[in-house]
Amino acid sequence: MINIGLTGWGDHPDVYSPGSKKTERLIDYSSHFPIVELDSSFYAVQPERNITKWINETPDGFQFIVKAYQGMTGHQRGENPFESVDAMFEAYIKSVRPMKEAGKLAMVLLQFPPWFDCKKEHVDQIRGISEKLKEFDLAIEFRHQSWYSPELREKTLEFLRENNLIHSVCDEPQAGDGSIPLVPISTRTDKVLVRLHGRNVHGWTSPGHGQKWREVRYLYDYNKEELKEINEAVNSLNSTTDQVYVIFNNNSGGHAAGNAKAFKELNGLEYNNLAPKQMDLFEGGF
Repeated sequence: MINIGLTGWGDHPDVYSPGSKKTERLIDYSSHFPIVELDSSFYAVQPERNITKWINETPDGFQFIVKAYQGMTGHQRGENPFESVDAMFEAYIKSVRPMKEAGKLAMVLLQFPPWFDCKKEHVDQIRGISEKLKEFDLAIEFRHQSWYSPELREKTLEFLRENNLIHSVCDEPQAGDGSIPLVPISTRTDKVLVRLHGRNVHGWTSPGHGQKWREVRYLYDYNKEELKEINEAVNSLNSTTDQVYVIFNNNSGGHAAGNAKAFKELNGLEYNNLAPKQMDLFEGGF
């Protein structure tokens, strides 16, 4: 089964009902897509009231891919707000657990930074983190090309298989060591994650954008041929894996929702577990 969604629900105006409030955006979103990536959990461990609200606002069967807190994956700069590493993990687990108990947690996504290369120290770190979060299904996303070098690619995939970790398959700009190739291989038979970051090579690597770097990094609109190319990879994964989760992350210019709807139409998909407030704002596709 191919499940299509977007990163977050707060910045996709094309899916909101006319006149809807900011607080209703997840409800609107869930009338269009059956999954979402929760990225606010990367910046701060979310309080229980937020998690409970999001669980209650979404229909039965709706699934969250929850991003790991930045302090857990080596992204954090400056002082960690937690008194210890154990306290950080305990807070995160307590935050995410209600989603699992509600049957709405697809996986926790551990996205490692571009400087996290393939070496024993980092492999051991993944093992340690996986042990701490063992009650959850975990997806691993690398950003350093060394994990997929000709001599290490199969070892990387085998490591994920051996540790029952979900492979995060990425489509992103091919821009040196800080990017990875599209490797459409699933390391579990039940779940695989596909994240589509766009192909903006200049925006991916250029430090000259200052504070606007994140806005430029994911500025990309997939064309028909590119979506067809990605679709081949996704359907290959679908032939080996029960659930394929496809997340469009190319939203710097607001293209993610339209690309996701076009991808849904390309596969002739209709979802039954959507919120009843559905409005088709994408009639005609491309």
